[in-house]
Amino acid sequence: MLQRLSPQQIQMIKLLEIPAMQLEQRIKKELEENPVLEEIDSNDSDAAGEEEEATTDEKDQDDEEFSIEDYMEDDEIPSYKLSTNNYSDDDRKPEIPVGSSTGFHAYLESQLGLRSLTERQELLARYILGNMDDDGYLRRKLEAIVDDLAFTENITTSEEELYEILEKVQDFDPPGVGARDLQECLLLQINRKDQSVHSIALARRIIKSHFMEFTRKHYDKILKRMNITEDELKYAIDEILKLNPRPGSTYSDSSQQSLHQIIPDFILDIKDGEFTLSLNSRNVPELRINHTYSEMLETYAHRKNKSDKKDKDTVNFVKQKLDSARWFIDAILQRQNTLLITMNAIIEYQREYFEEGDETKLKPMILKNIAEKTGLDISTISRVANSKYIQTHFGIFPLKSFFSEGLQRESGGEVSTREIKNILAECIASEDKRTPLTDEKLVSILKERGYNLARRTVAKYREQLNIPVARLRKEL
Repeated sequence: MLQRLSPQQIQMIKLLEIPAMQLEQRIKKELEENPVLEEIDSNDSDAAGEEEEATTDEKDQDDEEFSIEDYMEDDEIPSYKLSTNNYSDDDRKPEIPVGSSTGFHAYLESQLGLRSLTERQELLARYILGNMDDDGYLRRKLEAIVDDLAFTENITTSEEELYEILEKVQDFDPPGVGARDLQECLLLQINRKDQSVHSIALARRIIKSHFMEFTRKHYDKILKRMNITEDELKYAIDEILKLNPRPGSTYSDSSQQSLHQIIPDFILDIKDGEFTLSLNSRNVPELRINHTYSEMLETYAHRKNKSDKKDKDTVNFVKQKLDSARWFIDAILQRQNTLLITMNAIIEYQREYFEEGDETKLKPMILKNIAEKTGLDISTISRVANSKYIQTHFGIFPLKSFFSEGLQRESGGEVSTREIKNILAECIASEDKRTPLTDEKLVSILKERGYNLARRTVAKYREQLNIPVARLRKEL
């Protein structure tokens, strides 16, 4: 005996994992591949009546070669089994205008015409520009570019010639393009500034001769080796911090920004202390089964001669597509139902948090808690929480952020690890940047507040918050 997932179960699992934006694309793909499915016009007031007439009965059929009674009109099956309503209460779709901009590489190539270059130099310069990344760096070695030109363009050159061209490219705007590492990028930028200014001259010396100490924030070594005062070092560092470590990012294509926007899967409203949860499906098409294919099968059912092979193949194809369409609509309905059941259980579990948005009231919660509350499998809860977001009256949050392990306080109560992280973030934000708090000191502070954690645990939470070690947080 083997336990296997049916195609319908696999389809349901895949639909459950994807967020709202990908669901819209998945439905459109299904509409293109399955002619039986069609999109309902939201302005069609007769859609509901038509669906009522087009419903079919699901009964156990005899083992006939072609059983088409499944698709005959029958009033016993409600219309919701053949259609989905994916529109939210607010059908308005606000569009954010995005201004067009010249691409970064196109902007660099436009500057080639402003330089006095021979045809060969311009060809080499274009090849160098083509090897730059979106940040404006030339990550490849000149030796590798020499080999590429020889094999792909049949151009013989040398590293010295390419370096001469690279120096011309590094004179392009924005300052810092064409650099091969961060140090060279900052040095190219600082060289364009007025070197008669004392702080700028010091900044150039630091970048050129003491860059390693600067990145590691060994300010004492810099003060000693350069024989300067702390104020002079501070002004010099301020000049360095004004430089752009990613010069190409200034000219990135703004049209790509819309691809990174977050579209919430759930919308939670609160009124008079009562929660109203809805799925955000305003961009998801509403589906139904095309009646033409059901009528086609009905016509075939009333024919006397059913032995024609061409007709049998046609009916078999239509039946297959009808089954697929019904499975897909049913999977969409199951997805909606599972999402709402799971999210309602999370809201009920974290009711105090959702009422006020106070993270200190966020209870420790793991996938098992919600699985027991809903009766669903832990893997199903995990798929629901993956890549999903909810819009509340206090912001948009990923569902994963509501799940956290619990820690036992010395007083006996249980607290969420998220609250511990918030305390760490607050302590580090308010620390004296001249003497940042080490992990050992953070352990002592947490212990005073009743949280007994090991140093390695504090270090793990700090890294999860993307906060560097104390030495790298030091400022003058």
